[in-house]
Amino acid sequence: MTVDTKIILDGAIAMTSQMDTKSSQPILDKDLMTRLGIERPHHITQTPIASIWRVTRADGSFAALKCYFKDDLQDEAPCFDLLAAQNGIGAAKIYARSNAAILMEWLDGPLLGDLTRAGKDEKASQRLLETALALHQAPVKNIPSLDPLPRRFRALLDAKFTADCPDGIRAAVRKACQLAEDLLADQQDIRPLHGDLHHDNIKAGARGYLAFDAKGVLGERTFELANAFRNPLGSEAFSHRPEIILRRAQLWSAGLNVSKPRLLSWAAAFSGLSLAWHYKSTFGPESAEQMRFVSTLIKLASS
Repeated sequence: MTVDTKIILDGAIAMTSQMDTKSSQPILDKDLMTRLGIERPHHITQTPIASIWRVTRADGSFAALKCYFKDDLQDEAPCFDLLAAQNGIGAAKIYARSNAAILMEWLDGPLLGDLTRAGKDEKASQRLLETALALHQAPVKNIPSLDPLPRRFRALLDAKFTADCPDGIRAAVRKACQLAEDLLADQQDIRPLHGDLHHDNIKAGARGYLAFDAKGVLGERTFELANAFRNPLGSEAFSHRPEIILRRAQLWSAGLNVSKPRLLSWAAAFSGLSLAWHYKSTFGPESAEQMRFVSTLIKLASS
């Protein structure tokens, strides 16, 4: 796929306000298609905030078009600011954008997570590391919209407990909070990060495996693979085993040239944060099963 100069499209565009009454499918705005130089739109899916299409560019290649409702990227603007700055290095390339639509490189798949789900986790772990290294090789400079890592951890640091929350859960949450506070107070090698790099946010395309769906975070480089230990979806019985966690930690820490205990500490802190988001910062007995993984990471980080 050719490398294009990024196009900035000014003005709000109504993307999916019309519906095809026969098929109940959204209709892509013709003016938008003309401005982007695309044709033959095929609706892929719809999320609560956007509609996603596969379109054909002037050179005959496919591209992905994400059209946001109400002309609002909501909290996803940092994602595209980061991906645009990556300029295709390690990530899907952004071809064009407006305040309401993003045209980007099409990734046919499969997801990297499919390798792990097919029993090929060692290969998947290596590809994940290679993707992280590629992302960090890009000469990305300051991006004002990136979310500072300390702000992302607010939900965990504000954690509360229900009256019937077991002592074991309370202890694990407090330890995850302490790890987060210690790490955030002494961040090392701060840089722009994907912020949500894991197996199912990496997909194969014409240029190999590439990252997408970034959060756009500014923080310590070691944090980049913190979320990968919990993934991919559907592999928890395998991925959450201590020996698999340690094997991944050894590979990823050596490849990134970072401390293995520190990487595991970030993983424990982030896993606690993920549960804080899920439970809206209030932990109770219903979190017991998920907290076991956090406790495992805490134990491995200190061993």
